[in-house]
Order: sequence, then C-alpha cells, then structure tokens
Amino acid sequence: MDMEARFLGSLKDDALAALPWLFEFWALPHQLPPEGDWTTWVVLGGRGAGKTRAGAEWVRLMVEGATPEAPGRARRVALIGETYDQALAVMVKGESGLIACSPPDRVPRWVAGERMLVWPNGAEARVYSAHDPEALRGPQFDLAWSDELAKWPKAQETWDMLQFGLRLGRHPQQIVTTTPRNVAVLKELLARDGVAHTHAPTEANSAYLADSFLTEVRARYGNTRLGRQELDGVLLEDVEGALWTRAAIDAARVAEMPAVTRVIVAVDPPVTGHAGSDACGIVVVGIIEAGDPAQWSAVVIEDCSVRAVSPQGWAEAACAAYHRHGAARMVAEVNQGGDLVETMMRQVDPTVNYRAVRASVGKVARAEPVAALYEQGRVRHVGLLADLEDEMCKMSLTGYSGQGSPDRVDALVWALTEGMLVPAKSRLNPAIRNL
Repeated sequence: MDMEARFLGSLKDDALAALPWLFEFWALPHQLPPEGDWTTWVVLGGRGAGKTRAGAEWVRLMVEGATPEAPGRARRVALIGETYDQALAVMVKGESGLIACSPPDRVPRWVAGERMLVWPNGAEARVYSAHDPEALRGPQFDLAWSDELAKWPKAQETWDMLQFGLRLGRHPQQIVTTTPRNVAVLKELLARDGVAHTHAPTEANSAYLADSFLTEVRARYGNTRLGRQELDGVLLEDVEGALWTRAAIDAARVAEMPAVTRVIVAVDPPVTGHAGSDACGIVVVGIIEAGDPAQWSAVVIEDCSVRAVSPQGWAEAACAAYHRHGAARMVAEVNQGGDLVETMMRQVDPTVNYRAVRASVGKVARAEPVAALYEQGRVRHVGLLADLEDEMCKMSLTGYSGQGSPDRVDALVWALTEGMLVPAKSRLNPAIRNL
C-alpha cells in the first residue's frame, strides 16, 4: 500500500467527506497565497493553468468562518470581470467558480436582481464589469477579485475606481488572476511595493486538462510569441527605444535550419560560478556566405547559455555546443576573465579554434550594428529562443532594462560581429581584426 492509500485509509468518514473541499491539500504551488504582508496577489498563468480556481478558493478562504454561520475575515467583496456576463459565467457559476468550489453547507446564494452572492454567514460579493468603472464609485469593500485584468476594456479607469473602494477592515486585500499582456496597468501593478505574484504555465495544471488539448496547442503555438504569452503565461514587453522588438523578431523566425557555410559559437563568461552569478552567455550562429561579405546573412541556431556553474562547467558547455554544431570558430569575451577564459577552454578541449575578443566600447554601441543587421532582414532565428529574445527586447538606446547583465545578448552580438561585421570590414580594411 502506498503512502497516499495509507493516509486516506487512516481518515474517519467525516474527514474523508471534507477532504475534497480542503483546497490546501490539492492546490498547486502557484494557487496558494504567498507569504508576507502583501496587499495585492497577482496570479499570472497560461490558459488553463488554474488561475480561476486560485481566485475562487482564496475568496472562500477569506469569507468563510469556522462554521457555516461564523464570520470570516472579509464580508464585502468585489468581483470584477471583463463583462458582467463573463464574470457571472466564470467567477460565479463556472466549473472553477465560487459556487462550484463551495462545500454544500456553505454554498453562496446568487441574487440575480442585485448581481450579488450571499453566503450563509451574511458575507456578500457583488459583480462588476470593466466596461462600467463608474459602477465602482461609491461601494466599499474589504476584499476584491479581479479576473483577466490584462484584457479589461477600461482597465486603468476600472482599476483606479476599485482601489478607492477597497477601504474596509484593518487590512483590505485583493487578488488578480490573469493571462499576462503587455498593458500598462498590469506592468505598473507588478512594479509596485506590496504586490506579490505567483506564476505557472498551462502545463502546471495538466492533470486537469485534456492531453489532446496540450498536444495541439503546443504543436501550433509552442514556438510563437502568442504561445509564450497564452501558454507559458509570460509578460512580453518591449521597452521604449528598444533595439529589437518582438514583432520584428517574430517576422525573422524560420521553422527549419537552412544550409549554412560556417558556424560560430560565442561565449560571454561570468568567470565566477556561485548562485548569484550572471549567466554564461553561449550562443550558436550559422553564417550563410554568399557573394559580397557585406550581403551575407545569418541564422541564430541555439542559445545554450548556462547559469550558476563553475568556469569548468561553462567551458564544458561551450565546447559541447562547438562540437554539437560542427563550429568553425569559438569567440569569447575576455574583459572580465582575461587569460582564465582561454585557459579553461584549452583545458576542456585544446582542439577548439578559439579567439579572444575584447570590448573597447559599451554594450549598446556594440549591439547597434548587430541590430541593424536584423533591420536589413539579414538575421533569422531558428524556432523560439525565448530567454535570448526576452533579453534582446530589453536592450534600448539607453541601456539594458532587465535584471542583471544581458549575457545572452552579449554572446549574440559577439557571434554576429565575428561572422558578419568583421568580414565585411576586413573587405574594406584587411588590418581590422577586432572592434
């Protein structure tokens, strides 16, 4: 008998009857409230990741008391959806909504004329539409659940009206359940103090989804920007003045590897290898050498970057990529590591055709001519390179807006510089060897 069977066998009949309603027992990590003194909890997730269930169960947790008639921590709740009909169909009456998730003795009663749920203990939840922010002017609440905030039609106005009404009790709180989109209200919310968030892709909830659904949507959207947003639940944003945009990268994407004449592996090493280190950027690029070097094109084949490994570890990863793709050259930036970088590469594999490169200008200045190659339609991506592309879209004329260092972008820049810009410059001036 396995552990689960022994546990279930040890329970009395009343405990077994209550078990389906104990969400903490069944919940996935992203569906449980974060620790800490937060005012807003944002649940970001792909389609079908269990966001609605998380919202309904948290409202239950806050509204219900120890017995059906006992008061809970909250008594006046706002439920806001994109429309009244969607809020009713999903948040109230849906398969993962408040009525379906409630135990038989605590099921709230729907009062259609007032668009209101009433619990046996007297707690009330009123439904509002993001099409009608003025309806939130006047009412006051100690709890709120906002569903699919990122697709609200009047998102900022509705959100602002809700915040003015969230003023009852000692510690009003709210939950937001949404698939992320690049909208200002969500980005600003995530950047605020007092906001906690959890995240999960669609697959996190695979036990409750049809296998055919997951297979179909991954096959159709797995290597697309839409898939990153709707399935992985990732907030995709372009920064002002970005050197690359997601639309341009998507337009340059190819499904299959074209024939290339030369492969280059570029490495941007962190030197240190502890948990707080930057990643070691390792990017593989194929060059299509046809005609004048000034017209050559390229494909980005793989992002093999690694994080939190020793110098030995990233050197092994870089050499493995070199041989896996039959590369003609490896280039590595040595501004930080100096001779250590080459020493590590030689220790791992002395046969690698290695060349050190040293930056004499800043990251943006190095990246701009590479970004111009994309604008000219001369660089394509084979499939989706999610982490690399995320970094690319955070590189702007004023610097990098992401966390840490853009190690993947640095490696990309060195690979394309070595493969396309250096040959083109050398055609005009053979003395050129480095930037």
